[in-house]
Amino acid sequence: MSQSAAPLHIHKGHERRLLLGHPWVFSNEIASDLGTYEPGSLVDVYTHGGTLVGRGYINPRSLITVRILSQRREVIDSDFFHSRLAAALQRRERLFPGVQSYRLVYSEGDRLPGLIVDRYQDHLVLQTLTLGMELRTEAICEALERLVQPQAIVARNDVGIRTLEGLPHEKKVLRGSLETPVEVWESDIRFRVDPWEGQKTGFYLDQRENRCTLQPLLAGERVLDAFCYTGAWALHAARAGAREVVGVDESAKAIRWATDQAKDNGLDQVCQFTPSDVFDFLKEADTRHERFDCIILDPPAFVKSRSKVREGLEGYWEINRRAMRLVKPGGYLITCSCSYHVDPDTFRTTLSRAARAARRTVVLLEMRSQARDHPVLLPLSESAYLKCAVLMCAE
Repeated sequence: MSQSAAPLHIHKGHERRLLLGHPWVFSNEIASDLGTYEPGSLVDVYTHGGTLVGRGYINPRSLITVRILSQRREVIDSDFFHSRLAAALQRRERLFPGVQSYRLVYSEGDRLPGLIVDRYQDHLVLQTLTLGMELRTEAICEALERLVQPQAIVARNDVGIRTLEGLPHEKKVLRGSLETPVEVWESDIRFRVDPWEGQKTGFYLDQRENRCTLQPLLAGERVLDAFCYTGAWALHAARAGAREVVGVDESAKAIRWATDQAKDNGLDQVCQFTPSDVFDFLKEADTRHERFDCIILDPPAFVKSRSKVREGLEGYWEINRRAMRLVKPGGYLITCSCSYHVDPDTFRTTLSRAARAARRTVVLLEMRSQARDHPVLLPLSESAYLKCAVLMCAE
């Protein structure tokens, strides 16, 4: 594909957000004829008055039509990707010395919009979420091989956002040979990750710092890890000294995996994992008058699009209401939302509504976010997607 960039102009009055560094140009902001651009090609974006906004790639069929790669006329080639990836790697090595499992590239947060790269020891899992990045996969893989020398690079392009870009859902090994599971360490706990079949790219890296930092709160007598997946929060609770940990997830496969990991770490006498719908489990536990010293709610995204916000918020309200009823007085609720359509203030309001419905007095101790290997691009609020509220249920 040509490295030249065609000019593209936006309508008058739409430049302020872009000039502040927001990397997305929406279709209704573009004054130029979109039919004249090759999908995936480079464009130079200009304001109505002719000021350069930046250089990015275009997909005329996508609502987010242009994603800015650079705020100057920079050559977008193999050297460009090598430079950006090297900078991302250097940041992780400084933030996490001695650690070899982390999110190496977080899309806009690393100024590589549409690209996710997770590192699990010597395996890299790549997601190209946009056509512009898909067409540049070869250059990206070449740079990653030079920087990391991985045993394998795996494409986990089985995510819904690719449909909006006209891309297929697929999984394939791009480089080397994949051997599963891959063993990784988080603090002093050993996990087995499946980059091929696991949720997301195999592990929830974004919660790592929350799991480690909040260990003291997990040392209560009885802990519930709801939506436990393969048991990351549960194992941290057990390692922290909990007397009993109950993990619940609707996936029987995830429950088997979590059970095995508890055995691997010598924590199987403390952890008990149960396959169940979490909403049903919480309702039945309340009927039995069960109570917990700490509950962790780390559900999948209830709000996957802006049109589903109201429906999703009711889901968050309902599950937090039920959980608050089960926390002992003075106990803790660690509750999360990974829906970027739900901002922190809205999440707090929803939790307040849930507390009132549960007839509990609830105190917010801390509002946390995603791990530092998921950096937030300051002008792009959407890149700060994870909310982790640490609550104390006073009475």
